[in-house]
Amino acid sequence: MANLKVIRKRIGSVKSTQKITRAMKLVAGARLRKAQENIERLRPYAVKTHEVLSGVSARVGADEDVHPLLARREPKTVMLVVLTSDRGLAGAFNSSINKAAYRRWKELEADGSEVCFGIIGRKGRDYFARRNANIRHDFLGVFEDLSVDKAGEIGRYIVEDYTSLHLDSCYLVYNEFKSAITQQVVIEPFLPIKPLELPDDRLGDFIYEPNQEALLDTLLPMYVEVEIYRALLESVASEHGARMTAMDSATNNATDMIDRLTLQYNRARQAAITKELMEIIGGAEALKA
Repeated sequence: MANLKVIRKRIGSVKSTQKITRAMKLVAGARLRKAQENIERLRPYAVKTHEVLSGVSARVGADEDVHPLLARREPKTVMLVVLTSDRGLAGAFNSSINKAAYRRWKELEADGSEVCFGIIGRKGRDYFARRNANIRHDFLGVFEDLSVDKAGEIGRYIVEDYTSLHLDSCYLVYNEFKSAITQQVVIEPFLPIKPLELPDDRLGDFIYEPNQEALLDTLLPMYVEVEIYRALLESVASEHGARMTAMDSATNNATDMIDRLTLQYNRARQAAITKELMEIIGGAEALKA
């Protein structure tokens, strides 16, 4: 009888967990739709910004000073900006990013580069802190109220490091959103900025006021801000997609577990009833004797 109580209690516990995972799946689905809309609105703006920047950069004369964010140096010091989440329960979302960033870290060190980190999200911070990584910037709470201003603040920290010659190269490591069930880890060169190679007929012929350098001083930091904001939105959508998929899988697993426990409970109950009947019959036969 004690065994039946244990099984019944476990069934109740699994059902309670199933209610939570089903609710989390619905919440993640609703947030995913909003995140997708944000990405779709930003992507055309990000592409056009890069095109305009590329057109201006392509017309900077060879005898003019190259902007610090375009200048290429030997990658002696490299920063990996890793975008993770503050919360778990999202399947392999965080572990896949952390492992990819860790592999890239060791590859860069093997090539003779000194590697530091800019971490966005608590899960990445905890992972690399345990591995004694050089965490130069630690951004927490970014996703609580994500905005362009927060992306700009992160961008200013990174640009300041880069332009003050503390960094020679910078990479973004994040999950690019493909669909609700597919997210792809991307390690994307971020600084120095590489302009698009545009055909001559798309470069245009413009008069710049006051000059190209002043325009680059405005466009390049703007591009950094937009790219970071885009990566953050991609990461948010990927997180919600991964969490929705994980919670859907957990809900289905809970259903299977409830079915198995119910079958186990019924078998145990049937065995207990059979045992009681056998004891009754045995007692009756003993009285007859």
